[in-house]
Amino acid sequence: MKSQDEIVAARQADWRELENILSRSASLAELDGPSISRAVALYRSLSSDLILCRARATPDLVAYLDSLASRAHSALYGAEPFRAPSLITLLLRDFPQALRRNGSFFAASCALFLIPCAVGVLLALFEPDMAAKVLPRSTLDHMADMYSGGFDQGRSEGTDASMAGFYVYNNVGIAFRCFATGILFGLGSVFFLIYNGMHIGIVAGWVTASGFGHNIGTFMCGHGPFELTAIVIAGAAGLRMGHAIVVTQGRTRVGSLREAAPDLVRLIVGAAVMLLIAAAIEG
Repeated sequence: MKSQDEIVAARQADWRELENILSRSASLAELDGPSISRAVALYRSLSSDLILCRARATPDLVAYLDSLASRAHSALYGAEPFRAPSLITLLLRDFPQALRRNGSFFAASCALFLIPCAVGVLLALFEPDMAAKVLPRSTLDHMADMYSGGFDQGRSEGTDASMAGFYVYNNVGIAFRCFATGILFGLGSVFFLIYNGMHIGIVAGWVTASGFGHNIGTFMCGHGPFELTAIVIAGAAGLRMGHAIVVTQGRTRVGSLREAAPDLVRLIVGAAVMLLIAAAIEG
């Protein structure tokens, strides 16, 4: 039966090697394959050593091995902790890269949104009767009345805060529908992009035709680039999801969606942050 000194002499080199691997990086995922495999083997050996030492070693040695085993287990099997720099990396690197990889879906989403928007503006300016068939005239007149007074009078801080909350709810709802309905083979995203583009275009054109174009233009120019781009990005994510369901490239539909999921998450997180910025400005 081995004594504590014999166990330490035989196994100390492996314990120190495991300590060095764990100290090399904050996450084992950042290491190469052989290092990770070696860490797994050393952890298994350490678990056996710990069982042996509990019966034959001093409390100090057992405490040391317990601590080392806990560190190794957390590094190998623990969930990756949330770190703020990870979110920054996602927004500044991963999100733009995902948008470039899915540039064709973004271009299609832009066309599905902007062309109906332009048509809506032209209808409201030159064919108001047709525009009133798309949206009720009472709704359009109400929108014109909202922008008739301009922004000289301002409003209270409490109203600003409540309106910001409303815009978050409204904008997120629009973007969510443009994305989530992409599960219907992309057709839901197509519909909501066209519908929202036409809706926004008709409202903008009607208010302009009513003589308040400067007011609505002033209101939209601050938040519009963030809000409308985010809606188009959400629509692009919906189209990408629909494409993954239709074009599976030999995978199951679930497998194809799983393959597309990382880019979908990056696109939606980026769009969500843009909508929050838009709502803050809009409110």
